[in-house]
Parts: sequence; structure tokens; C-alpha cells
Amino acid sequence: MDMFEKSILIFGCGSILWGDDGFGPAVIECLNQNYHLPDDVLALDVGTSIRDILFDLILSEKKPRQLIIIDAVGYPDRQPGEVFEIPVEGIPETKVSDFSLHQFPTVNMLQEIKDHGGMQVKIIVGQTEFIPEEVAPGLTPTMQRAVTAACEWIMAVIKEGR
Repeated sequence: MDMFEKSILIFGCGSILWGDDGFGPAVIECLNQNYHLPDDVLALDVGTSIRDILFDLILSEKKPRQLIIIDAVGYPDRQPGEVFEIPVEGIPETKVSDFSLHQFPTVNMLQEIKDHGGMQVKIIVGQTEFIPEEVAPGLTPTMQRAVTAACEWIMAVIKEGR
């Protein structure tokens, strides 16, 4: 797969069916449509299947030098639409949807990748404004604006890593 030939992987996590939880996929779509990513960078919407992909990365002989994960979070002390970075250890214990990046084995795999896989891991998140109780696709306007901020942050991370 092309993924194993790239030096930087960007994974957008979340479900587009649950309002602001679709932040990660929206960032990936924006990156791929509106930014020129270098040839050695791949941005993928992984939806809610990051665990399988991380497992493949751990087992792969060839690994990227950097992994950037984009996701939505719900911290009580952050403003809706705020984009910020969290460490692997800082993934919240509660997530905004039934997909939980923090649950075993995902955090363990990320820690393994970070500590023993030779990859730098960055987790860039957007603070949600609204997660519906029933299926309701589409980001709030606040999170739509945050998509551009996240894309600019990612492009700066890519440039910094060169």
C-alpha cells in the first residue's frame, strides 16, 4: 500500500455521521483538496478504523518518520473550535462519540509507535461544539472554521519536519 512508502502520514479520525465528530475527516478532505502536500506525505480519512491501521504500522517493516493524527475532543476547559495539540498520554478518558481513540489497544499502540517504532507522533485535536444524540452529519460553523486552522497547523508541522 502507498501508505508504507510515505515519510509522513496524516490520519483524520472520526465519524462524519455525528456532527463535530467528523472534524478529522473534514480536515483530511480540506488538506487533499486545497493544499499541496509534498510527495512523501499522505493524508487519509481513516474514519473509525484507526486501530487496524495502527496495528498494520506496528507490524510493517517500513515505517514513516512522522504520524499526525487529527481528531475531535470534548474537554470541559476548552472553547468550541479551538485547535490544539495533545500528547499521546493526554488523550481524554471520555470521547465525544462511540469511537474512542483512547481505549485499549489504541493508546498502547500509539505509545508503542512513539517509544519503539522510531516515529514522531503528533495528535492535533479540535474542541467540539455539538455532538448530536442521533445521526446528524455535518460540522457546526465553529468547527468548519477550525478545519482551516487545523490545516494550517498541519502544513506548519510538515514544513518544520523537513
